[in-house]
Amino acid sequence: MRAAILHETGQDKLEVRDDVEAVGFGPGKVRVRLRATSLCHSDLSAMAGIMPQPAPFVPGHEGAGDVVAVGEGVTGVAEGDRVVLCWMPPCGDCAHCRTGQGHLCVASLRRLSTPNFRFGGSTDAFGFYSTGTFAEEVVVAADSVLKVPADMPYDLAALIGCGVTTGLGAAVNTGQVEPGSSVAVIGAGGVGIAAVQGARICGAARITVVDPVASRRERALAFGATDAVAPEELKATARGVAGGGFDYVFEAVGRSATVRAAYDATRRGGAVVVIGAGPKDDKVEFSMAELFFNEKRVLPSFYGGGDVQRTAARAVDLWRAGRLDLAGMITHRLPLEGVNEAIGQMRSGEALRTVLTLD
Repeated sequence: MRAAILHETGQDKLEVRDDVEAVGFGPGKVRVRLRATSLCHSDLSAMAGIMPQPAPFVPGHEGAGDVVAVGEGVTGVAEGDRVVLCWMPPCGDCAHCRTGQGHLCVASLRRLSTPNFRFGGSTDAFGFYSTGTFAEEVVVAADSVLKVPADMPYDLAALIGCGVTTGLGAAVNTGQVEPGSSVAVIGAGGVGIAAVQGARICGAARITVVDPVASRRERALAFGATDAVAPEELKATARGVAGGGFDYVFEAVGRSATVRAAYDATRRGGAVVVIGAGPKDDKVEFSMAELFFNEKRVLPSFYGGGDVQRTAARAVDLWRAGRLDLAGMITHRLPLEGVNEAIGQMRSGEALRTVLTLD
């Protein structure tokens, strides 16, 4: 089958090969024929080594397809089911899962040392966080798939695997945006736009998008943003909001400088919701005095900040009700062979989401 391989961490480009096989099928596993996958910035982070991932590996974690085989002992999913991939599935039994924080479960990280691809006849490769959706087929643990309705298009379903669930959940679960509130979203990529839509769905009265790229700012207005500004305009814009800052500021970039900017743009008693994933050596600083005096809540939001299955199901329901625009988030479509072009589109900010078709 065809798949895109990153041979060494730090490389900029992937090699698309046709001699790759998905391996490891057996008890507790499912085999999925992927039909569509989309690019997320986390794929670039893994390629660069910001997110730990053994190499060589097949990137990709926003994928949708059909279950074509079910291993012994698998329940809850059957051959023929339409599914999306879940890259950090909850085990259901650890302390986090038992207290309703399944999104913080790290049990699946133990799988990172087990390859689930092979290429060239003998070389093992891993899948991004045990998935790897830049491939025509994948073998994953049964808890790594989420069922979606059979009539949901594959390309739209793929977005729910990470970016939409992450951004929507940040607004609904982590921030719990209140109706009539003021919101700013720093970063108008896929996750940021999902956060914009989440804030709109929650009933925010004002949603300001902050991004250095003019085309991205303009695009955000179509998803519910009420206004959009360049980063250098944020400080003055925040001062003009009642209370001297926004009720909620979402940081969807993953840099200490933008987290600090988000904190400064938040009113006293407001909330800073950190969605972006950054490197471990990028430190953000707050003084003890400002933390005490301003009582601004700093809320990291990982994978939607709540039960992943519930948030994904909510996204499907909102899409079906016409309240969550998934189709509009897809700005480019390419075959798998165009994956490096798609990576360039994401790096430049040209693409919101590029979908790779795998038929």
